[in-house]
Amino acid sequence: MDPTKLTIQDVLALLKGRRASAREIAESCYRVIEAKKELGAFLTLSPERAYAQAERVDKIVASGDDLPPLAGVPVAIKDVLVTSGLKTTAGSRILQDYIPQYDATSVERLEKAGAVVLGKTNCDEFAMGSSTENSAYFPARNPHDPTRVPGGSSGGSAIATAAGMCVAALGTDTGGSIRQPAALCGVVGMMGTYGRVSRYGLIAFASSLDHPGPFARTVRDAARVMRIIAGRDPLDSTSAEVPVPDYEALLDQPVRGWKVGVPKEYFGPGLDGKVGANVERGIRKLEGLGCKILEIRLPHTDYAIATYYIIATAEASSNLARYDGVRYGLRVPEGELRAMYKATRGKGFGVEVKRRIMLGTYALSAGYYDAYYLKAQKVRALIARDFLTAFETVDVIVTPTSPVPAFRLGEKTSDPLEMYLADIYTVTADLVGIPAISIPCGWTKGECRLPVGLQLLAPSFEEARIFQIAHHFELAGGFELV
Repeated sequence: MDPTKLTIQDVLALLKGRRASAREIAESCYRVIEAKKELGAFLTLSPERAYAQAERVDKIVASGDDLPPLAGVPVAIKDVLVTSGLKTTAGSRILQDYIPQYDATSVERLEKAGAVVLGKTNCDEFAMGSSTENSAYFPARNPHDPTRVPGGSSGGSAIATAAGMCVAALGTDTGGSIRQPAALCGVVGMMGTYGRVSRYGLIAFASSLDHPGPFARTVRDAARVMRIIAGRDPLDSTSAEVPVPDYEALLDQPVRGWKVGVPKEYFGPGLDGKVGANVERGIRKLEGLGCKILEIRLPHTDYAIATYYIIATAEASSNLARYDGVRYGLRVPEGELRAMYKATRGKGFGVEVKRRIMLGTYALSAGYYDAYYLKAQKVRALIARDFLTAFETVDVIVTPTSPVPAFRLGEKTSDPLEMYLADIYTVTADLVGIPAISIPCGWTKGECRLPVGLQLLAPSFEEARIFQIAHHFELAGGFELV
């Protein structure tokens, strides 16, 4: 049994055939985690919790009862999703000793389906970053070249999936934080429609943009995990009362004749030539599947980064006001109340979080609200209209996921704007609230072989459409294009 190659179906087959127990599978994953600990994928491990769940699964196997859909499947959880009795830090010093009393809905649903939670993965502090270098604890490293970043902010979950430390993982996507690290690490990363997956138990960054979602090594695995975590949750008023299809059962439906839109704006200056060449080959692969390729326009794309960084920072400024040293988390005793606030937040928050709080506070301040935040919301509506218009003529849209392959650690940390541009192709889906996936699309050539990601987008609540075409692309060899 090689845990680095396991899929969900493999795990279930091992259990049903009595060729391995759930505990043995979990133990094999912990050995991989230990062997590759220099990648910095995990902040906290939870072997006691994992083995207790594995024992429950092994009892079901022994009883001969039907196995739940994720029985014994080892999973990792991004450290912004709370876990009962298990440290949850959001990658920040201000929550370094925080132990929640409840599970996020997405985590609870995974465990009810039989999944085994191995631990909490490294991430940019409060999910603010594109490289996982903003973690307050240690940076994470790309499994294909440890001198390079894994992407962010869900870098730890992407690494754990790509390096075979787990079979699937949960991340969150606010501006590309699932899809961009999935692309840079060479795995599947899925973000559903806003409201498709409950945000209950997600430590908020930007509440109108945050989306929990899965990482996996195959489209089929991602589809199964997505179905389990999706659906209405009475604990989250923004979760949608929309039926969840059986994504996995629909994977093999034909895609011949589908219209695939290629937006001109996503293939201009700033796109690395090696990435562009792979994505172009991926588009030809889609054409070979019988899809019709159409050029489309998304004319407000140029305003997406500015719009995103006004709205996201404004919401972050509001959400992070609760970390004041009074109710929970870090407290730095410093005399009177105002001094304690200042000392606690000064020590507890990292540079990037402070930067975004200040940007957001400025955008919301008297005299600037209309000029910045209100205008950004109006542009957000225009970007959404672009996509609505496009989907009147095409079934899905295809773009690169990231403009560049994995860059070197430290390469962009001194230039925040350059770092922000790493999300240029992903922020639009978050702003609009539509589903999007990143799937592997070949490798760069040259001295360092790095994965490239292809992004597929669809109308709201059409995740099944994305999984379907991504699955056909995978079967046709699109993941390993050369």
